[in-house]
Amino acid sequence: MHYKSLKKAKSSITTFCIAIIIITAISAQADDKKWATTIYGAVQADNDFDGIFFKPQFDGNYKLIVVALSRKIGSLTEHLQFELEGQAGKHFGDQSHMEFNGLIIARWLTFPWNKHLKTSFAVGEGLSLATEIPKFEALQHEKTNQLLDYLLVETALSLPQTPQWSLVWRIHHRSGVYGLFNGVYGASNAMGVGLRYSF
Repeated sequence: MHYKSLKKAKSSITTFCIAIIIITAISAQADDKKWATTIYGAVQADNDFDGIFFKPQFDGNYKLIVVALSRKIGSLTEHLQFELEGQAGKHFGDQSHMEFNGLIIARWLTFPWNKHLKTSFAVGEGLSLATEIPKFEALQHEKTNQLLDYLLVETALSLPQTPQWSLVWRIHHRSGVYGLFNGVYGASNAMGVGLRYSF
């Protein structure tokens, strides 16, 4: 990645993060009880995005741990909730870089069994910035990039007695979006589990 491209990428991610902070700060004035923090560990998979759902093939040499802070910013009826989330991730094993992600999340809240097991399903979309070219992506594809698209798929489960605590299952996906990001096709997928505390 050339210096000018890296500088432009860092500028874009900085602008995106500032926008998230401003929107979050404005919305926080209306209600200060809609925050959540999530921590999860994940393992990289050799599969493409479709394959990780059905026959994931994990590579234990590439792991990461992610800490995230999210904020509800709105809703559409009682069924759908919208959130902003910022993430900081640390990779372990055969790669050791940091990863920073900012995204918007849409979360479906209503399931018929919620009285027994509170469930939500979420999809998030945003940007991902790695502090260096990820070795895993470089081995998997001819080309990758520090700045890529970020996609999140999540299921969260909590008991009605303790709704503030949730067990989360996440797919953590970086992508070039069919060449949109610096000509990158494909990137990396990881699957993980963790805990969320809402406050």
